[in-house]
Amino acid sequence: MTSRERLLTVLNGKIPDHVPVMPDLSNMVPAKMTGKPFWDIYLYQDPPLWRAYLDCVKYFGFDSLWDAYYVSIPLDSTNQSSPANYDIKTAVVFKNEERLVTQNFEYVNGKRYWAKTVDVYYIADPPTAGLDPRSIRLPEEPDKFELLKHEDIRQWPAGEELLKILKSELGECGLLGVVCGTSKLINTEQDIYDFFDDPQKYYDRRDWLLDYYEKVFMKMLTYSCRPDFISTGGSGTLIHQSLQTFRELALPIVKKMTALAKQYGFPSHIHSCGPETELVKICAEETDLTVIDPLEISPMGDCDLKELKRLYGDKLVLKGNLHTTKIMLHGSVSDVVEASKKAIDDAAAGGRFILSTGDQCGRDTPYENIMAMIETAKTYGRY
Repeated sequence: MTSRERLLTVLNGKIPDHVPVMPDLSNMVPAKMTGKPFWDIYLYQDPPLWRAYLDCVKYFGFDSLWDAYYVSIPLDSTNQSSPANYDIKTAVVFKNEERLVTQNFEYVNGKRYWAKTVDVYYIADPPTAGLDPRSIRLPEEPDKFELLKHEDIRQWPAGEELLKILKSELGECGLLGVVCGTSKLINTEQDIYDFFDDPQKYYDRRDWLLDYYEKVFMKMLTYSCRPDFISTGGSGTLIHQSLQTFRELALPIVKKMTALAKQYGFPSHIHSCGPETELVKICAEETDLTVIDPLEISPMGDCDLKELKRLYGDKLVLKGNLHTTKIMLHGSVSDVVEASKKAIDDAAAGGRFILSTGDQCGRDTPYENIMAMIETAKTYGRY
């Protein structure tokens, strides 16, 4: 089987030739493999992260269930031109050998107004967005800056054109998904306070998103090139949201989008690092979700893969869950092999399982550990 055939087999509840294997190499490892400063990838798009990821997939040869979150599906009804007196620009307000910092500003009626937060791009780590500049010893308004020009950032196709490119280049190496939904509306500590101060604002946003994501889904159906699945997850669903707030705010969206996906023949996927046991239960019993990951173990999460397989393995495809630091980053090859075998023993019976990691592998994960995980799935994971 090709990777694409193998994943489709598993998502359809059937038995593949061997357990599909997909270590989460979504960001740091692909960026490192380019040999370039990480700000080239994340800010200057040279190369874009999607190109780095595709190269990574083909180098290691794993089965890619790829959430291409940078493929947007624009709606004509939401594309409103900015007023003539409103113009947002980005400036580099600090740079040294280790990082550079950008800050947006806008002109309103000829006067410059700086954003209250900055984004930090590192030479060898993914960026940090939305920081208070004072927290990194920068002024709220920069004394000097360098305007980031349009031509400074490499331009790439977007929308359906980008979808066609990614799907074509991924080919038989896996399946391509786009984001169409969410499992969280509260994303920060400040959101928690805001929700309790003004819950109606979040209920209104939930209702708006229910309508918005349905329109996005219907627009997607008009494309000549469609994704293979949709993603409706959000990292850390149960970190900033309690079960009650998840049920009130996000579960209606998950229910609606997974039902639409099932109606039109698309698998659906949730990625949500952190505690996830209760989320797995709810999704298995109350939604039409197809696959969920990364099912992290303690201390990052609370999942017991064997128990989740026993309880929900006939309803959901489970994807996980090797420890990304203890096993993948700091473990030996034999540690990786034994952990992979245990995950296969715990969850592979009857299909509906993809061997993966508990969230993203660290930047310096040894390549031999990644290869050991992949090879174990191909050999020990045979049906």
